[in-house]
Amino acid sequence: MAIDLAAIRKKLGQLSGQNSKKNVMWRPEEGSETTVRLMAYPDNDGQPFKELMFYYNIGTNRGLLSPYQFGKPDPIQELITKLRDEGTKESYELAKKLYPKMRCYAPVIVRGEEEKGVRLWAFGKTVYQSLLNYMLDEDYGDITDPLEGRDVRISCQKNPGQQWATTDVRPRGKDTTLSEDSAKSKQWLDNIPDVNDIFELKSYEELEGIINEWLNGDDDDSAKQETVRGGAQKDENSPDAINGKYKSLDDAFADLDSL
Repeated sequence: MAIDLAAIRKKLGQLSGQNSKKNVMWRPEEGSETTVRLMAYPDNDGQPFKELMFYYNIGTNRGLLSPYQFGKPDPIQELITKLRDEGTKESYELAKKLYPKMRCYAPVIVRGEEEKGVRLWAFGKTVYQSLLNYMLDEDYGDITDPLEGRDVRISCQKNPGQQWATTDVRPRGKDTTLSEDSAKSKQWLDNIPDVNDIFELKSYEELEGIINEWLNGDDDDSAKQETVRGGAQKDENSPDAINGKYKSLDDAFADLDSL
């Protein structure tokens, strides 16, 4: 059987700690402007960047990777389905808290820090849409192309009154190569970190324990009385709108699907 050099590089990175989250992840600093070169993931069904779905704000867990996206049994998704079937205002409010959110990941070379190699930048839906729109614009094209792509300026600013900083992306004005050193470009392209190695996918039993502990905590929110294996109390007098925003609860749940 032939030796898989890519597998060996991956294992070496794991053993050396190079593929640890601390060493691999990068993000722009608030109040800064940084130039990076985005790279496309190979063998990703033609998509340049990878998408992952996470559950947030469940207990003390900062983010839980959703097994559902990989076709695996998922107790949190099962609970969301139960809540949808109930169709009450309380079930909507709880489902809204539980619905997974998308994070996108792009391999990047940070200009001025090329010696650190390829890192991963995580961003949300708004930045993702901006990057894809640029790539569909014939004035820019494939900004990830290693020979004819473009560097991207990233600014991260927090305006007065804002809770979170706003990230803005804009490709630079002319095409450039990933690196003038073709050997260096090849090295970077051959060593793109796998984002799936960065995050732990918890087992069904682990997630079930986490969600039940959160649901049965000290929070007085009546919508949290549902358990993964139990049933929620149905509100027969639930209104047909959530805070006046939707015409029906079906519309409200449908809007959650677009998050």
